[in-house]
Amino acid sequence: MCRAGIIAALYVALTYAFGAISFNGILQIRPAEALCILPLFFPEAVPALFIGCILSNLASPFIIFDVPIGSAATLIAALGTYFAGRLIKNDIARFVTGGLFPVLVNAFIIPIIIVYLCGDLCGYDIASIAYWVNFASLCATEGLWVYALGGILYFTIAAMRKKGVSVFIDEDEKQKPEQEEAQV
Repeated sequence: MCRAGIIAALYVALTYAFGAISFNGILQIRPAEALCILPLFFPEAVPALFIGCILSNLASPFIIFDVPIGSAATLIAALGTYFAGRLIKNDIARFVTGGLFPVLVNAFIIPIIIVYLCGDLCGYDIASIAYWVNFASLCATEGLWVYALGGILYFTIAAMRKKGVSVFIDEDEKQKPEQEEAQV
């Protein structure tokens, strides 16, 4: 419960720290997205990211759509990342695959909010082009935060878990060595 609260608070703090440029449409400066890799390690990161995103999106200029739809996108991405973490055991493949969910889900959904729901574009052709430009931009910016900054976070946590640092280990994993010792 504490870890979930910390993750949600970090997401909000990192988003608010960058103010309006966190919601700047085509080029979003949102380092909080690096936290989207945490469901690979911690199940409680899924609701934490969702709640953190809801609270962060209260500052969005697209609040009416960004709170329900943008936050749902984060929840969908977090669930995908969580399940990828459960299915894939190789660290690099796990990180790469888990990172695809926040990048692609946000890249497909957020331009819908920006272009179609909040945009004032008059023609379908213009809106279609604007959608794909926003899609490409969000793939790039989300990929930057998830893979560059999130990569540092991912491999630091993985190293800390291997060293046995208790704050980075779940109760299930603490019991595994005890169970293995009992079987020997």
